[in-house]
Amino acid sequence: MDLREIEKLLRSHRAGEMETREAARRIKDLHFEDIGYARVDHARASRQGFPEVVFGEGKTRSQIVGIVESLVRHAPNVIVTRTDADTFGEVRNVATDAEWHETARLIRIQRDRTERGIGPIAVVTAGTSDIPVAEEAALTAEAMGNRVERIWDAGVAGIHRIFAERALLQKARVIIVAAGMEGALPSVVGGLVSVPVVAIPTSIGYGASFGGVAALLGMLNSCASNVTVVNIDNGFGAGFVASLINRQWKAVEEEDAEQADAETREKLDAGTRGRGDAARSTEGAR
Repeated sequence: MDLREIEKLLRSHRAGEMETREAARRIKDLHFEDIGYARVDHARASRQGFPEVVFGEGKTRSQIVGIVESLVRHAPNVIVTRTDADTFGEVRNVATDAEWHETARLIRIQRDRTERGIGPIAVVTAGTSDIPVAEEAALTAEAMGNRVERIWDAGVAGIHRIFAERALLQKARVIIVAAGMEGALPSVVGGLVSVPVVAIPTSIGYGASFGGVAALLGMLNSCASNVTVVNIDNGFGAGFVASLINRQWKAVEEEDAEQADAETREKLDAGTRGRGDAARSTEGAR
């Protein structure tokens, strides 16, 4: 439950549409719900901008289903990462509108499709093998209210492929780049744009890539100053932080628009007062 939903709850109580006991129960549940094997954090959205996300790896199917069942009572959008199709089948029993995304191994429930970012987030991969990680980032960003543009297989071995996408890259407000092997692509993209680039090192590559460590170190040492890096294969983390950045762009533009409106109103009021003073002065002269 985010701040808007809390405000809606309080308005419903004030209008007499909700009993005090029910309002109190919902507010109590804003903290967390203890279901034995998990303490489900229902206040996560009000603190961090999005509900708790379920990391499926290491959890049993029944645990995932129980956590999702708790979350969907309070949150319109729910994500389960690192899971499988069999778990999805069981999740459908408590959330019939759940979606299964095979490539990313991700379950998504998206009941709120409000756009909260100011512009598109571009998600780019160096190779086709990086798509599963990048798709996890893209699906996360979409669930958080962003429009996403995907650019697959545009690595530095054929660098003309990324140059062909310059127009799209320069429209994006945030760019996510997933690359394995030596991890060079984020630096190239960073040199083409003036927006944040979130780099994801992937575990794709031969022996000396050390399961993504080589790409991670290359990205951490990027000479492009707008490149920041998340953990190896952490598509979810990249999608989440890119979404928060994009929301800040929107907040800044809304503040600028409000300031411009206020200045316009002030000028109009000043003009009206000036015409009134001039009219009174003319009447006094007569």
